[in-house]
Amino acid sequence: MFARSFIRQTGRQATRAFSTARASNNSLRNVAFGVGAAAALGATALATKPVHLDAPQSTIAGTEGTFSERSFVMIKPDGVSRQIVGKIISRFEERGYKLVAVKTVTPSKELAKEHYIDLAARPFYPGLVEYITSGTPVVALVWEGKDVIRQGRRMVGATNPLQSDPGSIRGTYAVSVGRNIIHASDSFESATKEIGLWFNEKELSNYQPIAWPWIFSDN
Repeated sequence: MFARSFIRQTGRQATRAFSTARASNNSLRNVAFGVGAAAALGATALATKPVHLDAPQSTIAGTEGTFSERSFVMIKPDGVSRQIVGKIISRFEERGYKLVAVKTVTPSKELAKEHYIDLAARPFYPGLVEYITSGTPVVALVWEGKDVIRQGRRMVGATNPLQSDPGSIRGTYAVSVGRNIIHASDSFESATKEIGLWFNEKELSNYQPIAWPWIFSDN
C-alpha cells in the first residue's frame, strides 16, 4: 500500500519536474528566438537605412565650410566697360580672400546659356544671354577663404541694386537690375558647377598669402 502510494507520488513529482523543465526550455527558446529576431530586424534596418556622413564634401569648389571653400565671381560686361574691375577685385582682396584664378573671357552663347540654365524658363533669359555675349568680355574669378560663398554674396549685394545695402558692390556702383555689374555663386553646389564650367583644375592656383594666418586664424 505504502509502496503504491510512494510510486504514485514520485510519478506525479517526476511529471511536474518534466513539465517545469519543458516550460523553462520553451521560455529559453522563445527568448533566444526574440533576441535573434531583433538582431535580424536590426541588421535589416541598418542595411536599408541610408547612412549620412558628417564629413564635409570636397569638390573643385574646395571643402564647404573650411578655409579652402571657393566661390565663382564674374564681373559682367557693364562692369568691364565701366572700368571698375580693379575696384571690385580690391574689395575681395581687402576683405582677406585669396584670388586663385582669373581670366578675361568673351563667352559663347553655349557657355552663357549653360551658366544661366536655371533661369531658362524666365522671360528675361534670352536678353540675359545676349547681354553676356554682346562682345564685351567678362572677368571670371575664383576666390577662396572661409565662408567666401555667403560673405561674397553679401559683399555683392541684392540682385536689384536699389535693394542692395549701401557699401555693397551693387549698392555702390549699380542702379538697374539688367546692369548689375557682377555675379557670385549663391551656394556650394552652384560654386562647384560654375567653377567647373569656367575653369579646369590646372587653372586654379594653390598657394598661401603671407597674411593668411593673420586673417583666418581661430586661435
